Amino acid sequence: MTYCFVCQREIDLEINWLNLFSIKKESPLCIECEKQYKRISGSRCKRCSRRSKSSVCQDCEKWLTLFRGNDPLIKNVSIYEYNEQMKEFITKWKYRGDYILAEIFRDSFKRTFHHHFPKRVNYYAIVPIPLSKERLNVRAFNQAYMLAAFLTKKPTECFVRIHNEKQAKKTRYERLMTKNPFQLTKRIDKPTILIDDIYTTGRTLRHAATLLRASGCPEVYAYTLIRG
Repeated sequence: MTYCFVCQREIDLEINWLNLFSIKKESPLCIECEKQYKRISGSRCKRCSRRSKSSVCQDCEKWLTLFRGNDPLIKNVSIYEYNEQMKEFITKWKYRGDYILAEIFRDSFKRTFHHHFPKRVNYYAIVPIPLSKERLNVRAFNQAYMLAAFLTKKPTECFVRIHNEKQAKKTRYERLMTKNPFQLTKRIDKPTILIDDIYTTGRTLRHAATLLRASGCPEVYAYTLIRG
């Protein structure tokens, strides 16, 4: 007997002629809860996964202008939209310490990764965006590291982060104007994928990407669970 991770209702496994003789992996969510998490679909910006009729959205055009056509972040791939259900998930997972909740996205996080990044995982350096020591002590876990560990047993840790104010408390302008909070602790000489839970303005990811590119990293991508 299996229960939904979110609403705790019993999950009924539908049996039909298609799955009667096959092994079907049980979903951690009931059908009703699964529908609440909206996957990004349709036209999107090829650089940041934002819903957009244009192949490159206005925000990414601005980044390209700011970096004079040489944006250190080649692209970001996100899976889910940021809606009320996802906002509640983030609150429980990150801010209330319900660590196990992220398991509901393990399979989709892995499947989508292999779809957009078809080369073997070890071709890339999988780098989670770090928390500061102060923030890690409060939360007891790094959500980006947890997501990275869904992809590889040994995520690459190459940054330290100086303590700063929560990004959620900042306005969009304040986020864009933040100083680089990272220090690079070792060089990476192969294509790198930065892992984080949510892409909002892209400023944090570009701070990290800028340091990597300046140290000789050939390509930097981002892979995030949610597009804010």
